Amino acid sequence: MSNDKPLLEVQHVSKSFPGVHALKDLTLDVTPGEVHALVGENGAGKSTFLKILGGDQSPDSGTILFKGLDLTRSGGRHFNYNTHVARRLGIAMVYQQPALVPDLSVAENIFLGRYSYKPGGTQIDWKDTRRRARDLVDQYGIDLDVTSKIKTLGAGQQQLVEILRAVSRKVKLLLLDEPTSALSSEQVDILFNDVLGRMLKENVSIVYISHRLEEVFRIAGRVTVLRDGAKVATERIEDVDENEVIRMMVGRRIEEYYVKHPVPIAEPLLRVEGLRAHGLIADCSFEVRKGEILGVAGLVGAGRTEMAKAIVGLHRKDQGKIIVEGEEKRIDSPRDALTAGLVYLAENRTESLVHCLDIAKNITLARLKEVFRAGLMLNRNKESAIAEDFVNRMHIEATGVGQVVRQLSGGNQQKVALSRLIYCDAKVFILDEPTRGIDVGAKVEVYNLMYRLLRDGKAIVLISSELPEIVSLSDRVIVAYKGRIVAEYAGQEISQENIIQSATGRRSTHGHSVSAT
Repeated sequence: MSNDKPLLEVQHVSKSFPGVHALKDLTLDVTPGEVHALVGENGAGKSTFLKILGGDQSPDSGTILFKGLDLTRSGGRHFNYNTHVARRLGIAMVYQQPALVPDLSVAENIFLGRYSYKPGGTQIDWKDTRRRARDLVDQYGIDLDVTSKIKTLGAGQQQLVEILRAVSRKVKLLLLDEPTSALSSEQVDILFNDVLGRMLKENVSIVYISHRLEEVFRIAGRVTVLRDGAKVATERIEDVDENEVIRMMVGRRIEEYYVKHPVPIAEPLLRVEGLRAHGLIADCSFEVRKGEILGVAGLVGAGRTEMAKAIVGLHRKDQGKIIVEGEEKRIDSPRDALTAGLVYLAENRTESLVHCLDIAKNITLARLKEVFRAGLMLNRNKESAIAEDFVNRMHIEATGVGQVVRQLSGGNQQKVALSRLIYCDAKVFILDEPTRGIDVGAKVEVYNLMYRLLRDGKAIVLISSELPEIVSLSDRVIVAYKGRIVAEYAGQEISQENIIQSATGRRSTHGHSVSAT
């Protein structure tokens, strides 16, 4: 960490929304060439703070100094700072969900509004714009075709494009909100070693939000812990460990992350036989039983999500049987899946929720007929009562069931998405990365919810990239590799080592070994 005068000084900043005190008297600083991490439970105020720094929101009170310039002018009463001013000053914000234009190319998105122009200044020089993009991609060692349209890229690649767009400006302060939530381990290494490593050498400062504490300890110089909008502490990273940070965040130890609750396992609820989908799934067969968590592991691109979407009718199946409680079901759409007793939580919250609708409508959306009188008129009282019950049961932090979902924190959005699935009263819950992008406290609540479902006689298919989660929670684990289920582990066989060997093609417990190609 640099000993220079702080680049950023935040003094007694507060921010409130209706019914929520998001930030309370926050004071901290960031020095040149430093990674300053912010951690805390969802709703602790981390994202609100970054939005204020990025010019998206204004504080109610307090002072923010950037290179000695008072961004708040009169202590927040006349806040003229905005996103355009932020960019001119060299402050860049990268959100957890990329804000890219899907039908434009990588190069067009990186330099949107800053294209090269031919002599005369009236025609865009696309050749030079693409050259600049290729230079940037090569500079940071990222394997990207700059002519590819954004909509053809995976979530991880899109996030890297978003980051490249930010660093392509003359950035002095980079604000990163959960930048690795959609990245593979290889992409995380590129981000940390090539992109951020180079920026730190150039004395760029970084404010870094992540729920993954191992990343915080890998990259940060200092860490500030927030709880309920207030600062608990700012510590040098070498002076604390994960246990201490977690205790400051939520008051529980790291060993309490994954507490397994034994639940009796009974007959199979779902059996998948010989599932194939052209170009996506080569061969998948498995079963999950009542009261059981079946973990699904595999590297990015192994076919885990594609398998889940094919089961519930979001991808076309070429072959295979879906058998629910001993009866074969034809499932060509999510509605068919729901009728059969299967529900799916997508890995991307934008697919699981309607962000422009309120909590009540999101929860009841899949069973609207239950909240309509005679199928004609919405019974708002019943809709609200159902939603309020879930808000209380799921500990959803909101101003009320009428609050729009996009205004909620990531963890609370995930609880709303899970509430909708539970309201569907399904038999089998297929959960794809259910704890991605949420903090440790919200994770524990999701795990407790999963065990309540099991005690109610449900079954869970858990797809997760977090191996400790898979190993600790699953009764059995299947491993996907190149669109096939190549291994199954149970009991003491469930280990990170076994799973990694199978996920990389070095080991198979389904017949012969799979060669790594």
